[in-house]
Amino acid sequence: MNNNISFRKLKKEDLNLIYKWHTNDFIHEWYGKEHEWTFQKVEEDYLPKINGDEPEQPFLIVINGVDIGYIQTYMISDFPDYSKDCNVNIDAAAMDLFIGEREYIHKGLGKDIMTKFLLDYVFILNDSDYCIVGPEPKNKSAIKAYEKTGFKYLKNILVGDEKAPEYLMMICKDDIEKKN
Repeated sequence: MNNNISFRKLKKEDLNLIYKWHTNDFIHEWYGKEHEWTFQKVEEDYLPKINGDEPEQPFLIVINGVDIGYIQTYMISDFPDYSKDCNVNIDAAAMDLFIGEREYIHKGLGKDIMTKFLLDYVFILNDSDYCIVGPEPKNKSAIKAYEKTGFKYLKNILVGDEKAPEYLMMICKDDIEKKN
């Protein structure tokens, strides 16, 4: 399958789609599960990002012209508590994402999506040579996709008052550029 992968900035008009995705069981299992996702909660969470009031840079993942998911990047240092929890001693960016459309999950798209986003956005927008992700240790399919992209396991960390740990992984810009 030939996939044309692109990204577009998240807009206020996209919040209905974000709300729909957050009500999908396969999203809620791993992403934002500590919240009860109402449309008001989506607005509270995403409008500050859209308006530039929070440091996350939000995008939609687009495959062959179809909006299929959400992806964002930010600098770890913009969140001092999280930075302290990560304790990696480098100026790293971070990336979070989910595929929201059921027909696009478990299709092997993750590596290509992440590689393109890392090279075209994360390392450029954040002027960083490193990127961190933190899936839950039980989210084996996400971990496998991150490994295929080139992320390496660092350590498990507990973040704030979250109940589940994060499986902290990191990739270096040089490593992904060599692979691609």
